[in-house]
Amino acid sequence: MSRLLGLAAGAALALAPALASAQVSGNVVKIGVLNDQSGVYADFGGKGSVEAARMAVADFGGTVLGKPIEVVSADHQNKPDVASTIARGWYDNDGVDTIVELTASSVALAVQQLSLEKKKITLTSGAASSDLTGKACTPYGFHWAYDTRALAVGTGGSLVETGGDTWFFLTADYAFGHALEADVTKYVTSKGGKVLGAVRHPLATNDFSSFLLQAQASKAKIIGLANAGGDTTNAIKAASEFGIVQGGQRLAALLLTLAEVHGLGLQAAQGIVLTEGFYWDMDDQTRAFGKRFFEKTGRMPNMVQAGTYSSVLQYLKAVQAAGTDESDAVARKLHELPVDDFFAKGGKVLPNGRMVHDMYLFQVKTPAESKQPWDYYKQLATIKGEQAFATLAESGCPLK
Repeated sequence: MSRLLGLAAGAALALAPALASAQVSGNVVKIGVLNDQSGVYADFGGKGSVEAARMAVADFGGTVLGKPIEVVSADHQNKPDVASTIARGWYDNDGVDTIVELTASSVALAVQQLSLEKKKITLTSGAASSDLTGKACTPYGFHWAYDTRALAVGTGGSLVETGGDTWFFLTADYAFGHALEADVTKYVTSKGGKVLGAVRHPLATNDFSSFLLQAQASKAKIIGLANAGGDTTNAIKAASEFGIVQGGQRLAALLLTLAEVHGLGLQAAQGIVLTEGFYWDMDDQTRAFGKRFFEKTGRMPNMVQAGTYSSVLQYLKAVQAAGTDESDAVARKLHELPVDDFFAKGGKVLPNGRMVHDMYLFQVKTPAESKQPWDYYKQLATIKGEQAFATLAESGCPLK
């Protein structure tokens, strides 16, 4: 009898954390921001995305369906195994309802697959791979700010159409870089251009000398930087030292945001053509958000941080409309509700989870053209969402 009582007591103790977690989950709507906060993409999204999520919660009112809303965050160190461990703990023990941002495509793909198993919603604004709403799509996965296909259409398309018909790629050697190179290659060749070669580099590369020498030797008109964050800025700085642009070749920064332009400075970044889904100085709404974000962080937001705000706000609207935070009901509302905020005007979510919105082609100003701090871009074109993003049929997603 005493042995049975001991076993029962042990079982009760083992169940206690799960019961406590269930109670917390039932009484709190919890949003997890999972991204790189200390590595090569720390400025790309990082703690700025955490602040953007908190701003969205505050703007929504801090509660939904009578429950307080809580934001938690963690640094995944750009490692899929670390990210999956954090996400599993959040879901199993901490009552997290949804995970957002997810910088790094390898991380986003791993966490989106885990979230399918757990029937939890992910809202990705930091990762780029179009596979997230393509062959790896799930009923609970949503891709918000941009993807590799939109970058290919924007930056790749503009350069091909202005004579940049031969390309050589410097590609980050993981899922994001491979997807970006593939999408740009497809678009360049469809327009009659040629890819002369490519070289892969590890994540967080400091020395681009050997890679740039290969690119220079290729004689390609365009050197496509299929990387992001600190890798892109390091490559641009090294290209300047090698006199790449002075030698007649052009750099295509295929994923460059305001954060990296700020880090480079206008002297180094001037003239670069890039594609973003947001710029703080486009209209009164974007300027108002930019001002509030700057007051909290000391920096202007880029598309990843603004996209995180938008996705969190839309998630909370979907919870409110569904009358529950149960994932299937919220996912249905995320697919149904139009997206209309400073980030996406007239946005819509496709059945594969791709949020379709306009993208913008920008050119970085010269120092003389910039009239105030963070006045970095001039807009060259608007790329309509239907042109920028793949249709459901084109995406390869098996969902209908």
